[in-house]
Amino acid sequence: MYKSLTILLFLLVSWLPLQAHEMHVGRQNAWTKVGEPCPPGLLPSKPMLLGSQRVRFTAYPVAGKGHKAVIVCPGGSYFWHDMVSEGDSVGRWLQRNGIVAFVLRYRTAYVPAFVSHYRLVFRGNRYPDAQDDLRDALRYVRHHAAEYGVDTTQIGVMGFSAGGHLVMSAAELFPRAEWPAFIVPVYPVVTMEEPWVHKRSRRGLLGDSRTRNKVLRDSLSLERHVPEGCPPVFLVNCEDDPIVDYHNSILLDSALTARHVPHVYLRFHTGGHGFGANSLKGTAECRVWRTKFLEWLKKQ
Repeated sequence: MYKSLTILLFLLVSWLPLQAHEMHVGRQNAWTKVGEPCPPGLLPSKPMLLGSQRVRFTAYPVAGKGHKAVIVCPGGSYFWHDMVSEGDSVGRWLQRNGIVAFVLRYRTAYVPAFVSHYRLVFRGNRYPDAQDDLRDALRYVRHHAAEYGVDTTQIGVMGFSAGGHLVMSAAELFPRAEWPAFIVPVYPVVTMEEPWVHKRSRRGLLGDSRTRNKVLRDSLSLERHVPEGCPPVFLVNCEDDPIVDYHNSILLDSALTARHVPHVYLRFHTGGHGFGANSLKGTAECRVWRTKFLEWLKKQ
């Protein structure tokens, strides 16, 4: 008991200075960045600083001009990030296929919030922080498109699990002028309501003090607010997903269909959850999503 409390206090003490540092760093002029655009094939060694928030991402550039680009949002229940299978692996795969990728480390609640309920007292990170970070990242990429050889009309978003919820919310919460060109939710969290809600993601997103807030739960249940004219969507999930119930994607597919949104829905029997672009995870059946996506993107 005492050992657990000691560990928790250590995590909180370690985390709070980081929060204060981010608040300080946030007072930068718009479009300030650390480091210069890197040569093709290399990765920047420092994060980008953008506007009023600290937006951190890794760029995976491609030589030439006029490329499509994808901002990648790894999953992690809005508590952390899977920066391997759903981050770096995705960025490198897109880069190999001539697509400029930006893997975003959006704000999450982080581990101390997961192991404790301190957000009952302190705000911590919660909605709309992650959404603000994605919106700022879209602005940054558009503003610096020429540096990365990106076509400003072909900047899309791709997210996994909770990251899938984040990217789909871009079309539902952002002004139409700031919508991405296309949206790719992969085994996404969709609803904030029973019986299909992924409760850990709901808690990570809303915060401990707001998990029962009916207005927020409704407004962040994506299946209820698909807008007219929504950008095209490429939706993927597996029926044997042990983490996010596959009915989440069925809800989204039905909503997209009802709104006549152009979309593709790949529903695999096997593959589970968390495979991202990792060739060692999932199944041979589900891993074809990458080939199917590239074929679909060429038509957009």
